[in-house]
Amino acid sequence: MLGGRGAALGLAMLLLAGCASKTRTPAPVEDRSNNARAPAAVVADPVRPLPGAENAGKPGYYTVQRGDTLIRISLEHGQNWRDVVRWNSLDNPNVIEVGQVLRVQPPASETVATRPVTQPVVAATAVPPASAASSALPPASAASAPRSTASTVAAAPAPVAAQPALTPDDDIPWGWPAPGNNSVVGGFDEVKNKGLDIAGKAGDPVLAAADGRVVYAGAGLRGYGNLIILKHNNTYLTAYAHNQTLLVKEDQSVRKGQKIAEMGSSDADRVKLHFEIRRLGKPVDPAKYLAAR
Repeated sequence: MLGGRGAALGLAMLLLAGCASKTRTPAPVEDRSNNARAPAAVVADPVRPLPGAENAGKPGYYTVQRGDTLIRISLEHGQNWRDVVRWNSLDNPNVIEVGQVLRVQPPASETVATRPVTQPVVAATAVPPASAASSALPPASAASAPRSTASTVAAAPAPVAAQPALTPDDDIPWGWPAPGNNSVVGGFDEVKNKGLDIAGKAGDPVLAAADGRVVYAGAGLRGYGNLIILKHNNTYLTAYAHNQTLLVKEDQSVRKGQKIAEMGSSDADRVKLHFEIRRLGKPVDPAKYLAAR
C-alpha cells in the first residue's frame, strides 16, 4: 500500500514540476513589455512649437482657434487673405493649426508705404480745437477771457469719449448693393446679423457698393454661400453673400454700381443678399453709411 501511495505521490510531484516550469517561461512576456515601452519614448519627445508662437498676444497677431479658416480670419481683421498668406510665408493657405499665431496687420514697412496720412490725421485731431486755439491767442480782453476758459473746460473730456478719428479712407461715396425695389428684410446686429439682409428674386443684380478690388470670390466661408469680398482701401471691406452666380474674379478692379454677382440662396433659407461693411475688420451698420431710401 505504502509503495503504491509513494509512487502516486511521486508522479503527482513530477506533474506539478512540469506545469510550474511551463508557466515560468519568460520570453514572450519580456518581448511584449519591450515593445510596449517604445511609444512612450515618442510621447516624451519635446512638443513641436507651432509657427509664430513667439508672437502670441502681441498687437497685430492672431492665435488660430478651432473652426477658423484663413478667409474668416482675414475678413475679421479687414485684410486680403493673400496678404495674410504672404506676411506669414504660408506654403498652403488651406492648412492652419489650432494655436498657430498669424500676423494679421501689415509689417511696419508696408504700413508706412500704404498709410502715409493716417498718423498725422490722428495726431491733429487728438487735441481739442477750442483748447488749442485758446493757447495760441495773444492775451485776451476781460470780456473774452471767460468765454475762452469755458470752452477749454467743456472740451477737456472730449478725447476720452471721442470716436476713432476719421481718416481720408472714410471718405467713400457708398451706394446700395441692390436695386431700389429690393427691400431690407434683416437689420444689423453685432451678434446675430453683422450686416443687412436684402430680399430679391434669384438672378437679381448684386452691385459693388463702391470702387474697389476683389480680394475673395468663392464659397469657402461657412454660412456665407457664394461670397464676394471687396477691399476699398486700407480701412474698408464689403462682403456680398448667398449669391447664385459670381461675375468677378479675385484681384479684379470694380467700379461703384458694377454688377458683380446675381442674387441667390446659397447657404441660406431664402433668396437674399447678405451685405456687410467692415471698418478695420469690425462689422458696422451699413444703414448708417448708405443713403436713405
